[in-house]
Amino acid sequence: MTWVFVIVLAVIAFGLIAFVFKAPRGTLEAVAAALLLGIAGYVTQGSPAMPGAPKAAAEPVSGDSGSLVEARLKVTNKGIPPNNQWVVIADGLARNGRYADAAQVLRGATEKDPNNSEAWLAMANALVAHSEGVLTPAAIYAYRRAANSDPNSPGPPFFFGLALLQNGKVGEARSLWADLLERAPKDAAWRAPLAQQLQRLDAVLSNQVGATPDSPASQP
Repeated sequence: MTWVFVIVLAVIAFGLIAFVFKAPRGTLEAVAAALLLGIAGYVTQGSPAMPGAPKAAAEPVSGDSGSLVEARLKVTNKGIPPNNQWVVIADGLARNGRYADAAQVLRGATEKDPNNSEAWLAMANALVAHSEGVLTPAAIYAYRRAANSDPNSPGPPFFFGLALLQNGKVGEARSLWADLLERAPKDAAWRAPLAQQLQRLDAVLSNQVGATPDSPASQP
């Protein structure tokens, strides 16, 4: 009976997502895959007949899988509106390291609302994480759509700059962050850390300029 109960719950959850929340087709495919994967995992590893016993939590799927989600919420400094429930679902997938599924859900959200800046930004971060830090053309496009959809949001330039920095494009990252710092609110929690990062970037760029062929820094 336990297996039947689990399957019924999955069917009810899918029905709510499909008919109550009216998810786009692309999103439904990702959600269905997630539910089926959960059922398969329970069938292969679950032991409903065994008595419950507390134990230490297992290691997460990815030790840093939720950092981008938490950082995005802090930088944007706003709650996710009720009509952005797909961002909530995608954030849950990203926190478990399932970045491709998260990006697929967010694709459905942006198809439904092309001006959903939060969904574009979350998609861009998921794409970068899925590619293990590589800034792909799809991620660049998503960052730019996020910025165009909400020019006053600090999230797109902040995380686009971070991705550029991870890919060795220090000058471009510095330019984005300098502009962001100039228009940042005085009480923004991320203002001071961003200013410190800019100081470090300036030091790096200064060393690169100073390391000419005749300078001691360039000698073997």
